Amino acid sequence: MSETFLGMGGIQWALFGAGTAAILGGIGSAIGITSASTVISGVLSEDDTKFGQLLPLAAMPGTQGIYGFIVAVLVMVFFNIMGGDVQMPVGAGLAIFFACLPTGFLGLVTAIYQGRTSAAAAGIVAAGKRAPALVFPALVETYAIFALIVTILMLLGLQQGFAG
Repeated sequence: MSETFLGMGGIQWALFGAGTAAILGGIGSAIGITSASTVISGVLSEDDTKFGQLLPLAAMPGTQGIYGFIVAVLVMVFFNIMGGDVQMPVGAGLAIFFACLPTGFLGLVTAIYQGRTSAAAAGIVAAGKRAPALVFPALVETYAIFALIVTILMLLGLQQGFAG
């Protein structure tokens, strides 16, 4: 196995990318859920009948952690990393690493801001307004989904090149 930068080979770089996507998405989700839940808990302490309306707002920032997990699994499946003795050039591993970055970094950032947006939307629910509070955090979610799609398309392209 050819090794270069930091002594890492292709498989190590691919796994580093997969782990980065999962870790950053998970960190962002934990922060975002905490932000939203802090405010939502206050609303629920005043009126627990709003739980059903508020639960989706608390849960939405958690999707970025799921997206990071999906990317990590796709890397391992697409490139048969769990299948045993796989040889991968360093360049291919680096390409996989870079393909994972959109989901990792946008997952981190969008989950944090989605948590803030969900916390603000909880005020709509607390005030008893009929406005659809879920719309605002869903707008932030759009960018996490775009990043996931970009990562999947890049991984699919790399898989085609690696298999060919």
